[in-house]
Amino acid sequence: MSLPLTGLKILDFSTLLPGPYATQLLADMGADVLRVESPSRPDLLKTIAPRAGKASAAHASINRNKKSIAIDLKHADAKSIIEKLVREYDIVIEQFRPGVMTRLGLDYSQLQKAQSKLIYCSITGYGQTGPYKDRAGHDINYLAVSGLASYSGQKETGPVLSGTQIGDIAGGSHHAVMAILAAVIQRSATGQGQHLDISMSDASLALNTMFGAGALISEQDPSYGTEMLNGGSFYDYYETSDGRHLSIGSLEPIFAAGLLKQLGLMEFMNSIADPRPQAQQVLKQAIAEKIIMQSLAHWHAVFTELDVCVEPVLTVNEAANHEHFIERGMITSVTDKNGNPLKQINSALPFRREKHQAGANLGDHTTEVLIQFGYDKGTINALYESKCVK
Repeated sequence: MSLPLTGLKILDFSTLLPGPYATQLLADMGADVLRVESPSRPDLLKTIAPRAGKASAAHASINRNKKSIAIDLKHADAKSIIEKLVREYDIVIEQFRPGVMTRLGLDYSQLQKAQSKLIYCSITGYGQTGPYKDRAGHDINYLAVSGLASYSGQKETGPVLSGTQIGDIAGGSHHAVMAILAAVIQRSATGQGQHLDISMSDASLALNTMFGAGALISEQDPSYGTEMLNGGSFYDYYETSDGRHLSIGSLEPIFAAGLLKQLGLMEFMNSIADPRPQAQQVLKQAIAEKIIMQSLAHWHAVFTELDVCVEPVLTVNEAANHEHFIERGMITSVTDKNGNPLKQINSALPFRREKHQAGANLGDHTTEVLIQFGYDKGTINALYESKCVK
């Protein structure tokens, strides 16, 4: 059975995380993704340690199942190559600042002349319009201006950094994939492509969907450790005797009862639904004093037998070796260009390739792609000699 996105052809001009992770998701589901890389300005993702052989492990994973062509987009011959490519690769993803692709002659209005059904997705920090459109930014900035950081942390610490890039991935990558697939469906009905403006700060603001809704109605902002799910209740992490942590999410009465019974704290049952901060803090302290008396292994053994929404905080390698994720196929083996196996985290989507190929090196497929698009040997050699391609 073929993968659902087989036949979808995407030209990917992006680097680092938001665009490449979006195209990883699309490639894992069968899309043919061709990365257009700069011969002189390396993707910084390739420099992130540790390495898998000669390549960055992060690059080998995030750019798996994609081809690479190296083109100097400032070269006089680059535009004609791209125009040929978009006649077949009719979906484009780019994450330059607004105006960069226009200066290169590769913006939506220009490429649409070569491909009338073009779907062109621009991922930027602040979008293609608005007073911040030309402003530099990173994940931390999008979480800050969107309000998400204002209640993600504790009163003692203020805002805290997440272990992953929420604005980049949930904001950029995921919204880009949803928009592209929606545009593909619309194109199949109307025959028309479109320019998709994905703003990571817009998407981060939209991620406030639950507590933001209440804030707009009440005009009272959520804050650190004051909400049901950010530390304002007993729903929290608790330290164990060996310095590890246990997650407790026993919000519903049936789960709370099981938790408190196991901990010998049934006298606090009425405190579960008491919204007063003082009541919740007393309950949290009582739970904390119990949990810190034993090791993580002890509590894991105890709560494995109970259905009360309590789980250990695992490291990435512990998670990768967890029987549940192994059974679910979430750890996979890919091969690099030399056939060497690499362990990677699999796609969480229900559509998966049987075999994965690690992220390609710069320009691994340049000659192959140029031949595919009708360039003869002499023209290809000239392009290499002029340093248009690599």
